[in-house]
Amino acid sequence: MLRAMLGPGADEAIRELRERGIDPAAMSGLPTDPAALQQAFTQMQSMLAASGDEPVNWQMAHDLARQQASSEGDPSLTPAQTRQVLEALTLAELWLDAATELPPASGSPRAWSRAEWVEATLPTWRTLTEPVASSLSNALVGTLGDAMGEGFGTDLEGELPGGIDATQLLRRLGSAVFGLQVGQAAGTLARDVFGTTDIGLPLLASPTPALVASNVDAFAAGLDAPVDEVRLFLALREAAATRLFTHVPWLRAHLLATVEAYARGITIDADQLEEAVRSIDPTDAAALQQALSGGVFAPHTTPQQKAALERLETALALVEGWVDEVAAAAAMPHLPHTVALREMIRRRRAAGGPAEQTFANLVGLELRPRRLRDAAALWSQIARDNGTQARDAVWDHPDLLPTAEDLDDPAGYSTRRAAAVDEAAEVDRALAEILGEDPDAAAGA
Repeated sequence: MLRAMLGPGADEAIRELRERGIDPAAMSGLPTDPAALQQAFTQMQSMLAASGDEPVNWQMAHDLARQQASSEGDPSLTPAQTRQVLEALTLAELWLDAATELPPASGSPRAWSRAEWVEATLPTWRTLTEPVASSLSNALVGTLGDAMGEGFGTDLEGELPGGIDATQLLRRLGSAVFGLQVGQAAGTLARDVFGTTDIGLPLLASPTPALVASNVDAFAAGLDAPVDEVRLFLALREAAATRLFTHVPWLRAHLLATVEAYARGITIDADQLEEAVRSIDPTDAAALQQALSGGVFAPHTTPQQKAALERLETALALVEGWVDEVAAAAAMPHLPHTVALREMIRRRRAAGGPAEQTFANLVGLELRPRRLRDAAALWSQIARDNGTQARDAVWDHPDLLPTAEDLDDPAGYSTRRAAAVDEAAEVDRALAEILGEDPDAAAGA
């Protein structure tokens, strides 16, 4: 079951469990031998003791994330690395002043190790993952619980042999599994990200520009461009995104609320899961694994979720497209490899990576801007038509945000926006007439 739920990361998660004194193999097969059965119950009790009552075991997630982050080495930053990062972020802010109306963020720039990135961002991963963890935990209790109770000759409300509560066991098993999965993905991301905004979502409650020095250096090592130029380009993207999330106060809450709305609606097909469990011999581990690997944990998307997903994908594309456009505009006069670096980052974001795929499996969506190029073209069109001030003013209110239709036809955005303004003015005039006010004054207001 663990292998089915964790996929490619199962071996690492199972190894972590064994290091904590929990051997999943001892819990499988429901042995009839009294000594072996007692061992299985002992392992179950260890699992109960190791997992808390939260949907995700965050202590386990934290420990594994730190372990994964340092698996390829994570030495403390040297004074030279820290200075290079801080100088790059400071210079990036100066260049951005010529490319956007949004002022710098108030937070001081940071140079981080991978472990420091984990510590700073885990609270946001909690916000992202707990809703779906709760939903899947409830589904597991509602379906596997009955089957487990029957297998032990009891019901879900009673205790299993050895004084183990079946409901508690399943919930804490789920808590441990999600803790392992979140920890593994966060730790893997820590070896790959450049800063706090790479995935399009602000991972800090108080936006602060930061770069993970070792990841920047590793990325630059495989490129033809000088490392200083690569660092500056990445600093421009990080600083631009931080400005956006700092001075558009509703944006972070909007994005995270959309993710939560999508995640809270995630369910699994209880009938399909129950049929898979009931149709096999619970002592046949191979058959159980095959049944659980057959898509029974696949989420089923509702119309409401599809709408939330479309809103999220559009918003992520708009954020990424704005950052892409502004950072490139700021870099072009100074960095010779701007065009090549911009294209490389675009392809990197479009492709994603194994850790992002893990979160896609966990949260039920991919945090990738599928329409990055369309969004960048839209922001560029707005700036050409009306200037950078008008482009940045679009972020003044969520109602002003471009839609998927605007991404389809960037050239027609200004016309549609003007028509929407005229329509709103007509509504204001009509209301003014009803209220006995001056229609022209109301429309002008």
